[in-house]
Amino acid sequence: MKVGINLLNFGPGASPESLVRWTTFAESLGYHLAMACDHVAVTRDINERYPAPLYDPFVTLGWLAGKTSKIELGTTVIILPYRDPILTARMVASLDQFSGGRFIFGIGAGWSTLEFEALGLPFHRRGAMTDEYLSAMKELWTEDSGSFDGEFATFKEVLTAPLPVQQPHPRIWVGGSSDAAIRRAVLHGDAWHPMNLDLEWLSDYGVPTLKRFADEAGRPVPAFSPRVKLHITPEDLPEAGRKPGIGSLSQVQDDLGAIQDLGADYVLLDTYMEIPEDTLTHEPAWAMMTTVAESILDLGAESVR
Repeated sequence: MKVGINLLNFGPGASPESLVRWTTFAESLGYHLAMACDHVAVTRDINERYPAPLYDPFVTLGWLAGKTSKIELGTTVIILPYRDPILTARMVASLDQFSGGRFIFGIGAGWSTLEFEALGLPFHRRGAMTDEYLSAMKELWTEDSGSFDGEFATFKEVLTAPLPVQQPHPRIWVGGSSDAAIRRAVLHGDAWHPMNLDLEWLSDYGVPTLKRFADEAGRPVPAFSPRVKLHITPEDLPEAGRKPGIGSLSQVQDDLGAIQDLGADYVLLDTYMEIPEDTLTHEPAWAMMTTVAESILDLGAESVR
């Protein structure tokens, strides 16, 4: 199982310098992946969870591609309805080129009604827009020109160069935990990328549902690549209500082992506990990253055990 880190491309402590340090430090420890989040309009509900400044993930990761050499770079997640699919397809292809094929395109349908309103987009059609945009972008990633005729996007003979390094398209991770999102991962994605969910739910419902939807569609089961919080405590926490990745070092080790046993090929560790002031200093997060790398993970291998 490969292990990644969620970058803090938002909050009062975010800066170009901090983002370079986050990414190069993770690469030096042997982490496999660094991902950044996406919001376009920082409305009041967004600001409560992902406060400004919020650096654009495409620009940020394109810049970080030139500062790194091995670590994979991705989005957790791009809110697909916010951008024209032709524009998004070109940005993704360019980023995949600049990174030498290291890009992972994590996507989601979005959750903020205020952000959709600010952008003049229909919140209630976000799922349909996401599905259609994915289909449209795939038309633009595989041929010298692309055409598409849909409800939300229509174009004819659009020249597509540069194409992505990864073919037939960059790896697509689909976020979300609803049945619609899991089905979207089966129909459009290379991996399902749920976020901050209980191990019991993942084991009893999430992963079995992913397999069931794949069987029903006659398609391969996508990979399982969850995002979990990382917060190491001095002592064990009570198991009742404890989220995976939050607890003592021993508990976190057990959590990562359980995630691997569920079939995960990647896990993304997120040190942000939704306290904006915590972004002012990055050393505590980096200390936890170091502890996990040295005490739990053999990052030169494929196992957490």
